[in-house]
Amino acid sequence: MASDEPKAKKARLSDEKKKTESPSKKTPVKLSPNTLFGMGNPLLDILVVVDKDFLDKYSLKPNDQILAEDKHKALFEEIVKKFKVDYHAGGATQNSIKIAQWMIQEPHNVGTFFGCIGKDKFGEILKQKAKEAHIDAHYYEQDEEPTGTCAACITGTNRSLVANLAAANCYKKDKHLDLEENWKLVEKAKVYYIAGFFLTVSLESILKVAKHAAENNKLFCMNLSAPFICQFFKDNLMQVLPYVDVLFGNEMESAAFAKEQDFDTTDIKEIAKKAQALPKVNKKRQRIVVLTQGKDDTVMAHGDKIDAFPVVKIDPKDIVDTNGAGDAFVGGFLSQLVRDKPLEQCMKAAHYAANVIIQRGGCTFPEKPDFN
Repeated sequence: MASDEPKAKKARLSDEKKKTESPSKKTPVKLSPNTLFGMGNPLLDILVVVDKDFLDKYSLKPNDQILAEDKHKALFEEIVKKFKVDYHAGGATQNSIKIAQWMIQEPHNVGTFFGCIGKDKFGEILKQKAKEAHIDAHYYEQDEEPTGTCAACITGTNRSLVANLAAANCYKKDKHLDLEENWKLVEKAKVYYIAGFFLTVSLESILKVAKHAAENNKLFCMNLSAPFICQFFKDNLMQVLPYVDVLFGNEMESAAFAKEQDFDTTDIKEIAKKAQALPKVNKKRQRIVVLTQGKDDTVMAHGDKIDAFPVVKIDPKDIVDTNGAGDAFVGGFLSQLVRDKPLEQCMKAAHYAANVIIQRGGCTFPEKPDFN
């Protein structure tokens, strides 16, 4: 039996090609708490249905993500006063960790989450919501800035996100990540996920986690997150990219990324291939690039292949809100990645999770997933 052990190790995720061609025959990985680690901007989502005039008033696009500027301060006041709003615990990375935990179910606290909140009512709500979602959230709490919020302005099936980072912007590596008890949680993880939004907050924190993953041959995953990240935070992104084992993005983000990188193509498969070929620190793992295109096929570059995976068919009238679809997609993918499942199974779970979330308001889900 002992002679089989190296073979089992060889069949792990580093051999993506083999994994996608044949189903895994290995014993399922038994998960323990803190196996999946996420770090990002915890925000309280404020969901509101608006019209085109409202978007125009604040120069918003129907399907976009931006950081709030001074001109948007009145927006937050206006939606709370004039519209019926729903509150949800949010922030891209926290959403994905939450979805992954929902897909996993047992044990609880497989997902760890780090981020910064304020010592206020919204911060208490976020702590409660994290607990209810069975994720092990360890927030850095400070009282200089209030807990961050994100206005999700919904028009039809589109959503325009305006994030006021506030406290989320105050995360400090030396005050939180470097603390021994917190770093121990980082070391316990086998898969790491950080959305690109956090590049605007704490590059040094991301690099510390990314380097740990590379040095220990663990999986480090990242998301392009928004066109503005690819454009205005390109230098930060390119400092982290060499450590990225799995890169996620959608069609708008990948187009912006390709333009900034002078890829000289708008073909999404070519973009995936070129992103995969960018320099990488951990040579034991070839980068996997996963690019979604809304209702169109999701493209994945893995090994020497580029595959297209059809999304789950849905009647447009069943779509309630696309807010959180991308976060849910990643969460579904991570729920299988952390179990060392084949990539095709990761993709199946990703599409399932996104399909569930778009039929509900915000990044919310039923008690249990119907997925196997």
